[in-house]
Amino acid sequence: MQGFSLGAGLASLAFWGFLASIIVAGIWYDSRKRESQHETVRRLFESGQPIDDAMMDKLLSLSGDKRERLDRNFKVVALIMLPAAVGLAILGLVLGLQEARVTLPLLGVSALVACIGLGFLGASKMAARWYREDSGPGIDQR
Repeated sequence: MQGFSLGAGLASLAFWGFLASIIVAGIWYDSRKRESQHETVRRLFESGQPIDDAMMDKLLSLSGDKRERLDRNFKVVALIMLPAAVGLAILGLVLGLQEARVTLPLLGVSALVACIGLGFLGASKMAARWYREDSGPGIDQR
């Protein structure tokens, strides 16, 4: 068994601490955004201004952007992951010329990234079908 130094422990602690801080910051940002939206609605009610349903939906929506669609986001992620998988495969083959033991693990990682990319591509097709079903007949969407 290989012993780890203090530096390796501190590096792993820093890595996991960084991930935890990113997650906490994202949760905090979303809660502050939601809180500010509710504050805006509260001030509008207090001022006595009339608020129609469209404005209320816009103020209380979590994303704030009706044009953002899940199928497009999934497709963008897939179009990033699939070329990355090809790049990892090429990296594995090139590094395999120097050290033969690295070829198979990097090809495995490449296959994993490709499977994730294909999963996102399939999810984008499924989400696009949901948007078509929700919009009703007669509306052509891509």
